[in-house]
Amino acid sequence: MKQSMNTHYYIYIGMSILLMLVSSCRGDEYIVFSEETDTGGEVVLSDIVGMYVLNEGNMGSNKATVDYLDLSGNHETVRYFRNIYSERNPNTVKELGDVGNDIQIYGSQLWMVINCSNKVEVAIADSCRKIAKIDIPNCRYLAFDGGYAYVSSYVGPVSISNDAPLGRIYKVDTLTFEKVDSVVVGYQPDELTILDGKIYVANSGGYRVPNYDKRVSVIDISTFTVERSIDVYPNLHRIRADKYGQLWVTSRGDYYKNPACLIWMYENNSGEMVVGDTINTAVSDMCIVGDSLYYVGVAFNYETFSNQITYGIINVRTHQAVTTQLFSAPEIAGIEMPYGIIVNPINRDFYIMDAKNYVSSGELLHFHADGTFDWRVWTGDIPAHAVFVYKKREE
Repeated sequence: MKQSMNTHYYIYIGMSILLMLVSSCRGDEYIVFSEETDTGGEVVLSDIVGMYVLNEGNMGSNKATVDYLDLSGNHETVRYFRNIYSERNPNTVKELGDVGNDIQIYGSQLWMVINCSNKVEVAIADSCRKIAKIDIPNCRYLAFDGGYAYVSSYVGPVSISNDAPLGRIYKVDTLTFEKVDSVVVGYQPDELTILDGKIYVANSGGYRVPNYDKRVSVIDISTFTVERSIDVYPNLHRIRADKYGQLWVTSRGDYYKNPACLIWMYENNSGEMVVGDTINTAVSDMCIVGDSLYYVGVAFNYETFSNQITYGIINVRTHQAVTTQLFSAPEIAGIEMPYGIIVNPINRDFYIMDAKNYVSSGELLHFHADGTFDWRVWTGDIPAHAVFVYKKREE
């Protein structure tokens, strides 16, 4: 009997120590500590001191998380911290929630769109500590201008139906975090960008398959009304502006007759944005730096029932391909599902986010500006969106 009691005692002590290693207690809440990984990468000091990575998490799993890449030089090498949001915000239920869809920094604030949880989380950019939550149904992407955040929303529930409602763009005050207005746009609006006092919205119509939307909605910021729509191509997704005042829009296509592609739009002599060239390559994500549009693309081929993966750089001034091979073959073979790309605008080194099998940890891969592979690190599930953190300017 004595031996049995001692055994139970030691098991209890062992479990207590294990729990202390995994988490510490603050009140009634457990703090799950982030996981630190030494990438072995060399620190190159610049105005960029870090990068947040938003992991989407598989839909329905409530596993959206935020990781942080430390480029500050506080360590001898580049360090990666997995799942910092739950550590910094121990009172937040279920961490971030269901499907992280966008992450951006505006001033000193870090904004995160959590799609199926119908909310936008706002944190302090330096610490990732939560300061606000804004309820927006089926929210998708962000853009900022003049002290306001503009958030695209599918409005309706996640459901494939030809009765799916028109989407909206919500206007949010970045000081009070209150929704102050909204405007109806096309069906299932995705990315939006702001150029010369207008908001351009890429409408997908993804819930209305096969009747996809193909319009870019144009909103006048001063009146916050839709002034017109531009027919572009079915199932639009991303939309970005370059330094020449041009727009670059991606289409997922209809997966049958109309393939995924990249569309260039420009302002005509009447001052209206019109459709120009179509580049026949799938673009899942892109990043424009200077004259270069870096992209990764994944297109499903229904004839072979396989994914066709592409990478490349397009010159936005000439509209010509610079390269269709960002890096060497061995590294391409190591990437299973490229889901995102972000390029350092200072040094032109870049990062590829690999979603792997969509249900387990993904990877972040770093490449030098010439495409040379540097390092890779495990992330949360489905790494897809990232934003650089810049050094604070002295007052």
